[in-house]
Amino acid sequence: MLVELSIRNFAIIKSVTVSFQRGLNILTGETGAGKSIIIDALGLLLGGRASADFVRYGEQRAEVEGLFELPPGHPALAVCANVGVQVEQDGMLVVRRDISNQGKSIIRLNGQMVTLAMLRELGPWLVTVHGQHDTHMLMQADKHINWLDAYGEAALGAAKEEYGKLYAAYRKTKQDLERMARNERELVQRIDLLQYQLDEIEAAALSPGEDEKLMQQRKKWMNIEKVYATVQDAYRSLHGDQKGMDWLGHAMSELERGVLYEEQLAPILETVQTAYYQIEDVVHKLRQLSYHLDFEPEQLAEVERRLDQIQSLKRKYGKSVDDILEYAATISDELDEMHHYEDRLQQVEKRLQELAADLAVEALELSVIRQECATKLAREIEQQLKELHMERARFAIDVRQTPDEEGVEIEGIKRLVDANGMDQIEFLISPNPGEPLRSLAKIASGGELSRVMLAIKTILAGTDQVETLIFDEVDTGVSGRAAQAIAEKLARVAQKRQVLCITHLPQVASMADAHFLIKKEMSEHETKTVVTRLSEEERVTELARMLSGAEVTAKTEEHAREMIVLGRERKAVN
Repeated sequence: MLVELSIRNFAIIKSVTVSFQRGLNILTGETGAGKSIIIDALGLLLGGRASADFVRYGEQRAEVEGLFELPPGHPALAVCANVGVQVEQDGMLVVRRDISNQGKSIIRLNGQMVTLAMLRELGPWLVTVHGQHDTHMLMQADKHINWLDAYGEAALGAAKEEYGKLYAAYRKTKQDLERMARNERELVQRIDLLQYQLDEIEAAALSPGEDEKLMQQRKKWMNIEKVYATVQDAYRSLHGDQKGMDWLGHAMSELERGVLYEEQLAPILETVQTAYYQIEDVVHKLRQLSYHLDFEPEQLAEVERRLDQIQSLKRKYGKSVDDILEYAATISDELDEMHHYEDRLQQVEKRLQELAADLAVEALELSVIRQECATKLAREIEQQLKELHMERARFAIDVRQTPDEEGVEIEGIKRLVDANGMDQIEFLISPNPGEPLRSLAKIASGGELSRVMLAIKTILAGTDQVETLIFDEVDTGVSGRAAQAIAEKLARVAQKRQVLCITHLPQVASMADAHFLIKKEMSEHETKTVVTRLSEEERVTELARMLSGAEVTAKTEEHAREMIVLGRERKAVN
């Protein structure tokens, strides 16, 4: 449950800390006092969108902090574990959100920073807020299926999951088939284009890495004349009459004769002999190299032509020959797939038929379960309405299917299907005897809608694992005996759940286990909202104000005391 809520510098709230308790927590106050601001602040702790507008004027940031007590095994504990947040054995969880005046938000769970997505995963398990928005949803017939499925979740869960998987596959396959049929003309044009591209690439007879090899060859051929001239000059300098080799040979011969007379010439002779044989080897290599450096201009021209051809292909199909060859392989596969288009079309059509048959089975099973749930829910809502002083009202849930020539054949009829199945759900009501059942959205008054909504919420509260329920002015448009019935219904729900209720009805406020007054205080320099837990005497005064709507008198105070006493008695009976 929500143990404590602390709000600082939020809208017109400067600093408020409210400690709630189990049972029915009532919040009252005059219009404009800031009751909705409390709900907005709490909404931030549940993952609501942050805004710089929330920050009190002149302040740097707003702070909202909530202390929640989670019982063992509560689903919120598993969510905390999944996001890496540790909750101690006492089950206490602190949710804090800071908002800067630039609109930036920082979220912490038990002091650990988390993302907004993590908070939004956790929020629905902490608190459920029921407001006038829910009543408006009752006016939208297309939303009624959500209420019914929430009620029948235990029975519908497995069937809905299986249907959902099949529907996703069916929808994707149907989209594939529609796209294939729509693109058949474009397909022919694409085949022509890809075939031309493939023919052009294959005609070039490229080999992997060919462009790099050709670049190396071109570099070589462009410089071969200079290399050849250098080799020839070096060769001629060393070989031939009166050249380097001859002079070195002549020196070696002279030293060979001289060494016979002077031993000191021996090492010099050895050095000259070594040099001679090394130079002789160089001359041999230069001669061999010159044989292989024959320059043919046609060879360079052929390399240039081939590189031009490859460059032209690169501009169209890739940055390198390897890229071009990879592209060719890709379009070859695509062409092969396109040439088997008719086969693929038949395969997709067959797959769609198989999925439609399976989907029909699952949709029918889902519909049967949903109709059973609809009958039970309608019966329970009707009983709840009797307790809310709509004794003679009749309530029904219409489960119908819509024929659709483009739909799925189910029991011999093609029907419209969507992500929820083949059913369209609408709540019907007959508020008065003798009137036919008609659409709730079209005929119910504001007070009747509030009571239907509370009836549904009361029923769903029995299956909901959320410990804290907030009712934000759900009693709008209700008065008299109906208001008393709503008060008793909220008190009954509060026996199983912690309930926070913002109300303008004294009948509801009189049933409070804890009563908080929200009021706006204004001075010359600032306006702020304060929240005060009322004592028994203060409760009397507040109820008297709610009863009179103006000046509190002894009579209204007496009436207020009487209502509080009666409230205790009714709660004891329930």
